[in-house]
Amino acid sequence: WYWQKEKREPYVKFMEANYPPGFSYEDFGPLFTAEFFDPNQWADILKASGAKYVVLTSKHHEGFTLWGSKYSWNWNAVDVGPKRDLVAELATSVRSRTDLHFGLYHSLFEWFNPLFLEDATNVFKTKKFPTSKSLPELYEIVTKYQPEIIWSDGNGNAPDTYWNSTGFLAWLYNDSPVRDTVVTNDRWGVGSTCTHGGFYTCSDRYNPGHLLPHKWENCMTIDKRSWGYRRNAQLDDYLATEDLVKQLVETVSCGGNLLMNIGPTHDGRIAVIFEERLRQMGAWLQVNGEAIYGTKPWRAQNDTVTPEVWYTFSPKEGKVNAIFLNWPVSGTLELGEPQAKLGETQVKLIGYKELLKWVALGEKGMAIALPQLTPKQLPCQWGWTLQLTDIN
Repeated sequence: WYWQKEKREPYVKFMEANYPPGFSYEDFGPLFTAEFFDPNQWADILKASGAKYVVLTSKHHEGFTLWGSKYSWNWNAVDVGPKRDLVAELATSVRSRTDLHFGLYHSLFEWFNPLFLEDATNVFKTKKFPTSKSLPELYEIVTKYQPEIIWSDGNGNAPDTYWNSTGFLAWLYNDSPVRDTVVTNDRWGVGSTCTHGGFYTCSDRYNPGHLLPHKWENCMTIDKRSWGYRRNAQLDDYLATEDLVKQLVETVSCGGNLLMNIGPTHDGRIAVIFEERLRQMGAWLQVNGEAIYGTKPWRAQNDTVTPEVWYTFSPKEGKVNAIFLNWPVSGTLELGEPQAKLGETQVKLIGYKELLKWVALGEKGMAIALPQLTPKQLPCQWGWTLQLTDIN
């Protein structure tokens, strides 16, 4: 897009300097080799990350499908490049080795598809592209791979009536093989985003910082600047684990899910830095998962007295979780929101055995004495959870 459509200078110059004259985007197809792609290893990394679902980009805006689509002749991973059905391989590994829900991202439009460009010229009065390409692909991936999430994207500035989104969704929810389990997002045509859908994504890297009345998802990238893999990325282009934990905690406390994107390499690897970030998230969730999984938003999302404290509520146990991202120098954490009850309220630091001492601060709020721990004794890094029971 930057090279061929917007003709941005750095991209044009890079291609001129590093590829033969007349090299086209299609010539990248055979260079996408995936020779190191090991779906079992991917599944093990995904499981270790603590994630509950995974969404694979089955087709992006350039139209190349990672499965041998009947509707993408000679522009798919079975005919060109890897010569493998990458969707099938990952689906099989994820389902046999993990309990993650398997989802597929699919781009409705394609930047340079002549049928789409023709429809766009006709102000979408004609529907050649959705009827011959986009919709058949959607029916194909649902029937073939039975994904439990359909993550639609790329409306191409066309309305949902052009895409026949409601027709497809009616089939998906009523008659498809995944009708009882499937969930979908909100990107089904102009005007549907943040308005219609099982969960809202609103915009990329969406993190409102306040409670939304509808389930939503913060879809963001570990590489701050890209959704794909960048060979020239610098270390500080990647979010640190502290940043990722902060994103997770803010998102969940406001009723959202976190969808963290990584870009694999052309030879099929998850780069080591992405693997490390995913495993670190998993290590954090192994300790603090009870403050994240199966929780609901509490009456307050973040604290009024101490910044960087976010709340979740565990309905089964009736516990309020206060997740704090900075360990106070004083050793005392002041919370402005909880109303504690003398002789009843108990405070526990997840991953630490003994109950913590606390005092009430007026009608609302409490000061909690944190244990004096050496770095080795800390239950985890990057953020800690206090569990409060019997709170008004």
